Amino acid sequence: MIENKVLILDFGGQYSQLIARRVRDFNVYSLVRPYDISLNEIEDIKPDAIILSGGPKSVNITGAPQVKKDIFELGIPVLGICYGMQLMAKLLTGGVVKKAEQGEYGKANLDIFSTDGLFAEIDNKTQVWMSHGDHVRQVPDGFQITAKTKITPVASMANYEKKLFGLQFHPEVVHSLDGNLMLHNFLFRIADLNATWNMADYIEEEVINIKNKVGNKKVICGLSGGVDSAVASAIVHRAIGKQLVCIFVDHGLLRKGEAEQVRRTFGEEFNIPLVFVDARARFLEKLQGVKEPEEKRKIIGNEFIRVFEEEALKLEDAEYLVQGTIYSDVIESGTEKAAKIKSHHNVGGLPEDLDFELIEPLRSLFKDEVRKIGEVLGLPDDIVWRQPFPGPGLAIRIISDVDEEKLAILREADAIIQEEIKEAGLYKEIWQSFAVLPEIRSVGVMGDERTYGYPIVFRAVSSDDAMTADWARIPYELMESVSNRIVNEVQDVNRVVYDITSKPPGTIEWE
Repeated sequence: MIENKVLILDFGGQYSQLIARRVRDFNVYSLVRPYDISLNEIEDIKPDAIILSGGPKSVNITGAPQVKKDIFELGIPVLGICYGMQLMAKLLTGGVVKKAEQGEYGKANLDIFSTDGLFAEIDNKTQVWMSHGDHVRQVPDGFQITAKTKITPVASMANYEKKLFGLQFHPEVVHSLDGNLMLHNFLFRIADLNATWNMADYIEEEVINIKNKVGNKKVICGLSGGVDSAVASAIVHRAIGKQLVCIFVDHGLLRKGEAEQVRRTFGEEFNIPLVFVDARARFLEKLQGVKEPEEKRKIIGNEFIRVFEEEALKLEDAEYLVQGTIYSDVIESGTEKAAKIKSHHNVGGLPEDLDFELIEPLRSLFKDEVRKIGEVLGLPDDIVWRQPFPGPGLAIRIISDVDEEKLAILREADAIIQEEIKEAGLYKEIWQSFAVLPEIRSVGVMGDERTYGYPIVFRAVSSDDAMTADWARIPYELMESVSNRIVNEVQDVNRVVYDITSKPPGTIEWE
């Protein structure tokens, strides 16, 4: 049984799930619900604390997202962040929110007046991350100003008696240097919660939800070879056992040896019913002559689902489809408030005539949390720690049309990178490392002969959650070893370059 719950009300901010993740990092259960949840629903959840997220709108515009004022009379500690603080000020008697004469965005220096509450054990000056155009001009009755910045006179406010607190900045992002301690103070000093929740509890709750949702129906799951689909299938298998049938579609766009490993791990070691579909020729035919990356993604995504539907017709009562969607997929594919960066075939590219209801047990989690769950479930290290791999596979790492020759070149180059990164002991430290094959050739010399071959782009990045990433500072000796092996061992390649672009401005993948 879950001892404590923190309810995060989402006002459309990009960081809502990040707040939930920060709470979970403290071993406290958190859940995100839309801002317009009813008071009865809140009382049914029985939260021990409530956090109001940030949001892109102004609290003063017509139709701005709001909550019932009664939420502040439940006797539950409430923390408003950015928009959430402004909404608290606007709804409570005496509070005034106005458009700021000067907006405040990015890093700011915070001057703290209070050394207790949210700011216990924090110096009176710290760096925070601001992003707002409005500000609280006057705090509500019973509140006091507890911090300011050079531009924002009310950077935080508190009503200690009612345990209502507001922060104009974002404590959940790493740029707020003491943000984690502020959240810790809210959870444990103010709300008096206990750190008793863990990933095993998350699994058990998902198991219960899946059982209740599925009943005695059959479920199919698409295994991609990556950690996300593997963990998702393992959770569902724990919930419903042999009602789950996993389908592995070999679309011919996988890494070296990947199809064989999936068949061995799930079909033989874990004894999960597995349908293996060899669709390599089918996918390559559909991709013939296609260069535009979004078109590739959509073709692969649609064909992937078509294969699923064909296999599902062979299974009686198959009504549900498991997908390993994680939170970074949701954000990058676009939500109601967040712009789309790219489509994913497991989020944004689904055909309208899809005949399955989705089960996405990892949708609110970040990659490192998925790995923790995989370890709890007992999945092997080579699955749990496998680096992220895009659903469309090597097709989007070929910056051109896709054919067998280019796939063979890229697959071998990528395998060398993986081998060398593992040999150097860096595989778990690096978020992703892979090869890219661009549509250009360059002159080289091998022996006494002139060559005209492809370059391979070597890409390696460090990240915590794929929301941002930086290029990995790997040793020069490792770069040299990778380059030498690729040029010597992979036919038609005569040059290797290293990508030193961060995200943003680039994305992790090239397409």
